[in-house]
Amino acid sequence: MGLPITQVDAFTDRPFAGNPAAVCLLPASADAQWMQDVAREMNLAETAFLVPHQSGFDLRWFTPAVEVDLCGHATLASAHMLWEDGHLPPGTQARFHTKSGLLTAERRGAWIELDFPATPAAPATPPAGLTAAMGLTPRFVGRSRFDYFLEVDGEEVVRACKPDFGALAHVDARGVIVTSRAAASTYDFVSRFFAPRAGVNEDPVTGSAHCALAPYWAAQLGRAELVGYQASARGGTVRVRLQNDRVILGGQAVTVLRGELTAGNLGGKEAARP
Repeated sequence: MGLPITQVDAFTDRPFAGNPAAVCLLPASADAQWMQDVAREMNLAETAFLVPHQSGFDLRWFTPAVEVDLCGHATLASAHMLWEDGHLPPGTQARFHTKSGLLTAERRGAWIELDFPATPAAPATPPAGLTAAMGLTPRFVGRSRFDYFLEVDGEEVVRACKPDFGALAHVDARGVIVTSRAAASTYDFVSRFFAPRAGVNEDPVTGSAHCALAPYWAAQLGRAELVGYQASARGGTVRVRLQNDRVILGGQAVTVLRGELTAGNLGGKEAARP
């Protein structure tokens, strides 16, 4: 029997927008190389692997190139799948044991709220090649736990940004967040996220980047609750709420595909095919 795999568009209320993630619920722990192979085969920004745990689920995330320590949209997609496919009752909290500690998800009507660690960006000197690779002059440069963080002068600069991905891959960080205040009142800030070093040139909507965006814009705007828009080609909306050293990320999700993995058996000998 094959393993079910589900593709979910996260941080959106309509299909073919937001950020797609594959979610695979496994009966037992799998070999890391096998999970990396599956993620490369899926060729999405992230593929999430869940294993039932005595108090929730173990959760790991893989891009097509590497395993990552924190991923928002694939966690949102995982929680959505668990509730929608009946693995968790609708009112039950989803609990995930990850490389970034315990993460939880709660349903709030049509929205899902994730409880994530804040990763504020401290002021930093840009490393050699960063601003040239980004093709812009930032008004603020910071460094979070994972990424470089650039504030620029206006939404039009964020939207027009065209990095040199080959050069950016040499910058020693998971990725680069580019952000500004939003031009319209619909959103408080806009952003984009680039991570060629992790195998994703531009991530459509990045929940973990908002763990740095939330504390930064909360301080700039004097409010703990904000709405961000990630201005990629697919686009997506992320509600954020800063709570001390945690960030509550709010998003919606839509299932777009259900399938079955028929090759491989958690890293052992390849399964027979029909």
